[in-house]
Amino acid sequence: MPRKELGKMNGERARFYGTFERFGKKRGWKGREETTILLTNVCLVDTDNIVTEHLWFNLTKSFAALDLQPGDIVEFDARVKSYMKGYFGHREEVYRPYERDYKLSHPTKAKKRVSG
Repeated sequence: MPRKELGKMNGERARFYGTFERFGKKRGWKGREETTILLTNVCLVDTDNIVTEHLWFNLTKSFAALDLQPGDIVEFDARVKSYMKGYFGHREEVYRPYERDYKLSHPTKAKKRVSG
């Protein structure tokens, strides 16, 4: 399901926050394993509206410096970008149609949000 709220902001840079859930792993350049982080209930700071229920990010230096624990609220700036998702391989038995979706990219100025 496309992230419609993010689609309305395509190309814009804004401040967001989300709840850190856990670390993950993915295969990166030349098969190297990279650490990722999962943020849930990602909201726009200005409105507190949820823009997506979850997003994965690479563990950047600014995220790594926060010493994240599950449940921490993380605030950060990011740009909304579109991308095509679906199956792009050649196996006929796999059918996942392409669709446009939206993500947050180039996160910067990450900090833990102090609960109030």
